[in-house]
Amino acid sequence: MKISYNWLAELVDLTLGPKELAQRLTMAGLAVDSVERLGEDHILEFDLTSNRPDALSHLGIAREAAVVCGTELKLRSVTLDESNASIDSITSVELVAQDLCPRFTARVVQGVKVGPSPKWLAERLESIGQRSVNNIADATNLVMFEMGQPTHAFDLNLLHERRIIVRRARNGEQLTTLDGVARELSPEQLVIADADRAVAVAGVMGGEDTEIDSRTTDVLIESAYFNPASIRATSRMLGLDTEAAYRFARGVDYNGQLRASELVAELIVKVAGGKVAEGSIDVYPRPITSKQVRLREQRIKRLTGLSVPIERASAILGQLGFHVKTNVESKALEAAAPSYRVDIAREEDLVEEVARHEGYDLIDATLPGWSGEGRYLRGDHRRRNLRRTLASIGFDEAISFSFVNGDRDRVFRKFGEVPILANPIDANQVEMRGSLLTGLLDAVQHNFNQGRRDVRLFELGRVFASRGSGERPAERELLGLVMTGSIAPEDWRNGRAIDFYDLKGAVEAVLGSLLVSGFTIDRASVEYLHSGQAAVFGRDGRELVRLGRLHPRVAAAYKFRQPVFVAEVEFEELLGQPPDQARYSTLPRLPAASRDVSALMPDSVSWGEIERAISELGIRELAGLRVFDRYKGKEMPEGHFSLAFRVTYRAEGRTLTDEEINSAHERVRQLMVDNFGAELR
Repeated sequence: MKISYNWLAELVDLTLGPKELAQRLTMAGLAVDSVERLGEDHILEFDLTSNRPDALSHLGIAREAAVVCGTELKLRSVTLDESNASIDSITSVELVAQDLCPRFTARVVQGVKVGPSPKWLAERLESIGQRSVNNIADATNLVMFEMGQPTHAFDLNLLHERRIIVRRARNGEQLTTLDGVARELSPEQLVIADADRAVAVAGVMGGEDTEIDSRTTDVLIESAYFNPASIRATSRMLGLDTEAAYRFARGVDYNGQLRASELVAELIVKVAGGKVAEGSIDVYPRPITSKQVRLREQRIKRLTGLSVPIERASAILGQLGFHVKTNVESKALEAAAPSYRVDIAREEDLVEEVARHEGYDLIDATLPGWSGEGRYLRGDHRRRNLRRTLASIGFDEAISFSFVNGDRDRVFRKFGEVPILANPIDANQVEMRGSLLTGLLDAVQHNFNQGRRDVRLFELGRVFASRGSGERPAERELLGLVMTGSIAPEDWRNGRAIDFYDLKGAVEAVLGSLLVSGFTIDRASVEYLHSGQAAVFGRDGRELVRLGRLHPRVAAAYKFRQPVFVAEVEFEELLGQPPDQARYSTLPRLPAASRDVSALMPDSVSWGEIERAISELGIRELAGLRVFDRYKGKEMPEGHFSLAFRVTYRAEGRTLTDEEINSAHERVRQLMVDNFGAELR
């Protein structure tokens, strides 16, 4: 934001030079990045925070300068030589979308002559980096940069029925804006319309159909207050970042519309001639008011360490335009913010106002005292174990935005709808995430684009679900995993690709790190996972883990050309499970005996079913089960695969005999035939 020192001097008596003023304003919280000489003037460039829209004008800076200089504002007087023609007989305004436009004012100037601006006007705008357009447009811009209130000038004779309607856009409504781009609008966007069509995107940019040009003789001046959230959303959706939208999106003075239109009308008459129609239109059905905010002397001390008497705090706020009622006995005050300070909502805001003008440099650089002690949140020790475990098997931790593209995220959601953002940072990310896989797969796509094909990522984070209108969204903590590429990319001896069983092993490592057991694993049908390579882990009838290979249809949407494996774990539910008690036993002193089983199995049988069935045989000497081969090829009978696993037997305190081992093993073999239809080899 560029401010002219000479222009500023017309609005306030300055007792400080440009550099001294810049330093004092910086110390008062309005940072000045640079001061540059421009002829007989100096240009101060400000780096303003988004919560100070009142400072986006020369008048806003003049108010602050008046406080640091100890002087008064010099507001311009406005003198309008109005004609006998009443504005009500010339035009009318209908305010339909009152929630998006609480106030709309209009003035009319007739008989203007459009042309180049006089030299002084063009040079004033050019001094702060603005291009001169014509005398009408320059008049509106000058007032915007002086007051902070954007206005817009319409060619009144090009408005159908010479009237204004402020409404939401119709679905699919078209408007060609002043930049020559035809834009399709939607009902959540506010437009200024005439009797038949939209003629401007409210608060953002005007339309070509009512543009001021050399044929214009009558001008309608719009000066309005728009809902900031609506302007932010519209500006982002349309990709239009204008000076007007920048101010409206942050919040302008809701009582400054009439004065701005008067200044514009007076200036137009001065530089373009014409006569101002008698009166103005001011549609303001529900006036906005500023609420009272309480400030306590002890609160200033508590937050800043500064000992500021309440009388001094009252004087500072009064100089800043606040309406203050002070109670000396209770050492407190009630302050109502001026209409241009839309950032004031709570006591801490008033503390900041007092502190920045009392002097930030007086605040001691010490840490506040603390008599308590730190502690981990519930489950933090188990989270740390989880992170160590995944890092030890080659995973990197990812942190994704909680805002996502709804079309992608909807594919992976387990439950219902998610909250929609009223003010999204990115027009393509307007929903809260319902799954961690959306962000993880975006990260995989980014890695692929950078030439990295071997990726293992995990993310521990929250997902969201809508509860209904007016209620806070439900949150769940999940763990997401994604694997793709080679199992050992740096080892030339083992270059096989990651498969489903590697992912299953990673999930089992996660469950082991959390000391939670007793899970079943079953085949699953999940929309975004490949049929035949999808499974769920369950416990006590609850599905706690989904895992598998990404479905080719979903992979194609991301343009993945290699298999990608994903898992999502209901981590919050796992934290609610009590960890298993660690049980210790001595190392076995006697040898174990192993027997192998090789069988042709139907495709419908899973290893989890076999493992459970063998365990339920109740063989006390059973010490372990491990699959060491699974094969499916063209030579296999249709619907079958080859499975080989090893059964380990061991007894406590004695060596098993061959007869005992063979007897137990025969029960296992017979189980395979009877329960699963295996053809033993």
